[in-house]
Amino acid sequence: MSGFDSESGNASRDRIVHIELDERSVVRRSAEVEHERAVAIYDLIEENMFRPFADDGGPFHLHLSIEEGRLKFDIRDTSDLERACVLLPVMSFRRIVRDYFQVCESYYDAIKRMTPSQIEAIDMGRRGLHNDGSQLLLDRLEGKIELDFKTARRLFTLICVLHIRG
Repeated sequence: MSGFDSESGNASRDRIVHIELDERSVVRRSAEVEHERAVAIYDLIEENMFRPFADDGGPFHLHLSIEEGRLKFDIRDTSDLERACVLLPVMSFRRIVRDYFQVCESYYDAIKRMTPSQIEAIDMGRRGLHNDGSQLLLDRLEGKIELDFKTARRLFTLICVLHIRG
């Protein structure tokens, strides 16, 4: 398990202060992917808006995993008591994650051998797919978890990390 904590920063109760990824089945990642994971976790903890519906507020600990074909948001309080569990079918994210991985590979390859304008064009496509995945996550969580777009973007990055297999 990898995790990160922060009890400081934003005083809002509707936020994640700790996140853990279930990485039992994840293989060794490239330096680029590891960097994206670390940045997403850091940024998420620093600034996020997250509240399960029908909950009176956090702060929250989030355990994110993929189990039996479902994306699991195991939401707990700071004492690690369960507050909510939201399950989403992984299948609804497979295409966008696959496409995002392909564009990311092209982007990392382009950095090594292409011109700045070519890199920028690929990066625009990469950001567009990332936005699409983030919006899909917002749509799938509607009525279950309230979050803002920045939080959805960072969570989508972590969902992609969980999809990396051998």
